Amino acid sequence: MQFSVFRGGSALALVFAAPGLAHAADAAPAPIVTADASEAAEADGNTIVVTGVRGSRPRTIADSPVPIDVISPQELKATGRTGLKEILGNVIPSLTMPALGGGGTSASVRPISIRGLSGDYLLVLVNGKRRHTTSLINNLSRISGGSTPVDIDLIPTNAVGRIEVLRDGAAAQYGSDAISGVINIILDSAPEGGEFTSTAGQLYEKGGALLQQTIGYGTRIGDGGFIRVSVEGKYHDRADSSALPVPNIYPLVNGKPDPREANADHVIAGGYGRSNRDKIINGSYNAELPVGQNLTLYSFSTLSYRDIKDARGAAFPSPTGYGGQTNTQGLTSLPQIYPGGFQAYRRIWEWDWQAAVGLKGGLGAGWDFDLSSSYGKDHVKLGAEGTLNPSLGPSSPTSFFMGKQVQSLWVNNIDLTRSYDIGLAEPLAVAVGFEHRWEKFQNIAGEPDSYRDGGYIIPKDGTPFGNTYGGRAPSPGLVSFTGTSPADATSLSRNNYAAYVDLSTNITKPWFVGVAGRFEHYDDSAGNTASWKVSTRYDLGSGFALRGGVNTGFRAPSLAQTGFSTTQNTVTVIGDQRVSTTSKFLPVNSAAAIALGAKPLKPEKSLNFTAGATFERGPFRITVDGYQIRVDNRIVKTDFLGTSANGGSAIKAILLAQGITGVDSAQFFTNAVDTRTRGVDVVAEYTLRTSALGTLRFNAAYSYNKTKILHVIDTPTQLQNLKDSNGNPVSVALFGRQVQRDLIAATPHSKVVLSGDWSFGRLHSLLRLTRYGSYVESSTVAANDRKFGAKWVTDLDIGYDLSDHVTLSVGANNLFDVYPDKHGIVAYDGSGLYGNFAPFGLSGGFYYARAAVRF
Repeated sequence: MQFSVFRGGSALALVFAAPGLAHAADAAPAPIVTADASEAAEADGNTIVVTGVRGSRPRTIADSPVPIDVISPQELKATGRTGLKEILGNVIPSLTMPALGGGGTSASVRPISIRGLSGDYLLVLVNGKRRHTTSLINNLSRISGGSTPVDIDLIPTNAVGRIEVLRDGAAAQYGSDAISGVINIILDSAPEGGEFTSTAGQLYEKGGALLQQTIGYGTRIGDGGFIRVSVEGKYHDRADSSALPVPNIYPLVNGKPDPREANADHVIAGGYGRSNRDKIINGSYNAELPVGQNLTLYSFSTLSYRDIKDARGAAFPSPTGYGGQTNTQGLTSLPQIYPGGFQAYRRIWEWDWQAAVGLKGGLGAGWDFDLSSSYGKDHVKLGAEGTLNPSLGPSSPTSFFMGKQVQSLWVNNIDLTRSYDIGLAEPLAVAVGFEHRWEKFQNIAGEPDSYRDGGYIIPKDGTPFGNTYGGRAPSPGLVSFTGTSPADATSLSRNNYAAYVDLSTNITKPWFVGVAGRFEHYDDSAGNTASWKVSTRYDLGSGFALRGGVNTGFRAPSLAQTGFSTTQNTVTVIGDQRVSTTSKFLPVNSAAAIALGAKPLKPEKSLNFTAGATFERGPFRITVDGYQIRVDNRIVKTDFLGTSANGGSAIKAILLAQGITGVDSAQFFTNAVDTRTRGVDVVAEYTLRTSALGTLRFNAAYSYNKTKILHVIDTPTQLQNLKDSNGNPVSVALFGRQVQRDLIAATPHSKVVLSGDWSFGRLHSLLRLTRYGSYVESSTVAANDRKFGAKWVTDLDIGYDLSDHVTLSVGANNLFDVYPDKHGIVAYDGSGLYGNFAPFGLSGGFYYARAAVRF
């Protein structure tokens, strides 16, 4: 999608286009100019793009053989949303996020899905250089479960010069992860001037106050150089819960409600809705300096600090909750510490940074080079507040250090380009390159009280609590989450070496062909991989062109997927019952996982096809692109092994034989399935410019994708012919119905974005209507599936220029306060009324105001 601003005198003209609308079909070649967004204020078909382009000839949006969308900083500002993840989820039709990702860190850092695939299949670049991934694995998320994508929320929005979105596989050009596409975040390179913005807002009825302030400034350095610094500060409070009140907080007294019920807060599921209180500071710089004839030194960096307090899990002493369901967590709320129950909070303190330095220029003999090195790290300290380890008894602390997770990435590149005249319509563009990557993942243990079993037995003391739970031993570890034990701690690292070649030219004036190949070697179980890509575009004239291609790709298993381990106290849905369980996530190479049939992870392999057409005539543009992505050996989480419906005591016996006690179920990662995703993206734009009414631009974007499971691996021999403690046969599903359905039905198949913007003098406005298609929250049995219908969500932004330097804006996200469908299945804590997967949230409408001062 593109959204551009250009000024003439005091007038502000807004130009907005949905994704792909900038793909002009019959544009003249663009002049060779810098690709920086500051010099491409009006992103049209002639805008120079750098993503997916190798060689010395610059490519434009119009003559790209694959769909490339450009998002300008103005669109990033025309919203009350606070981070790049939510903004792009609103702008890119094929990108969605669930309202609640699940427990653990998945709830704090929401996973994304693009083109029906997890965020792991999307490569993120900053200024063309690979960005490091998050250390926070989405181990409990049902959507994109187990993914460790790049967390783009830790890049300041005001530092962005533009974002280029390549909607095609590009592993042959960029390596691992580029299966569903590439996002290249190009930092602002405006050499002079600055801007300050302040945005404030909140939800209509549920709080969630937001304050976001940004400042950026650029100045020239040396002879033709520049440096631009950007800082962004955000405070976003958690929302009031969207859960229903539970009838009883305390156990009944002689069959009657406890008198304390009258003053108790019966809405206890604080994590149902927007559960985070976030404090974030993001900073960056982007700099270039000519250091000699045809040589330029460049550097850029981002630095972020994030403090999250996430309402995650509640406990109360009553043995019954909503609708008479049994509260299996009741014994965790020890009345000596929390007489009325409690809301547990997960804490995350995160430092994230990336720094890159490089030298580019000419080598002679027609060759250009780009030599660079970048290092990035995501360092997370995990904690808990307002909770307890009930196995320690009344002496349990209420705040804990749970451990650390650290992800590091060091990348070194040398890229060489030149062109050869071989007698075709255009010179042959040749690009070759070499890359070395080193990465490391660490899972560091927390304090013993966050995971140990204190051995406390609840006394039968004649109190209502003692009468209900006396003689029972609470589960070890913290309520709702558990700290990392030394047995779960790990440290893994690996090296990767890669080489690529990319060739492209116009064989005839209207016919472009490009080919690329890449080989990579990993020094762990990922081994060797090779991928290739062929793309083409044919200009038929009269504004009409055809384009398409085929490519293979791969995604190496992340180190977190290989080595991650945790023990988690959580609530698991088994059939239509919610059962408190202690589950173990096993490292795939551990003895316990191997005893359950685990094998070393190998790379996922993909085969992509894409074909499309573009048409442009005057103010009208339309593009249609269909695609198919087949992914073999997809890495997924297994089902919960050891539940009553999936192996039961037979699985527990295997775990006990490996020294794992007190665990109800276990999971691990495995290459379990082959899938095929088919989809289409259609975008259209019409612009009307009038002298009386200003400029109006209408846009429509449609995205559809559907994933099919082609193959599921057989149940390992270790899980076949098992018997329970009574000698009865038991069945085990490694990858059962619910986890299969979550791959294919948990996100909307379709999304429609209809936009219109109007500018007239100093006034400008943007209206966007988004239709999110239906989706299903599946269960282990079909009768308990919940289907949520399609919903239209409206966003509005209205701005006015008080002067050439000051702009005021007001707006609303989800203007008409739309919620998901209501369902009758509600958990014991009152949550679940709206499900968990809604891509537009569970907290309703949000309004905001924004001021911008340019200097």
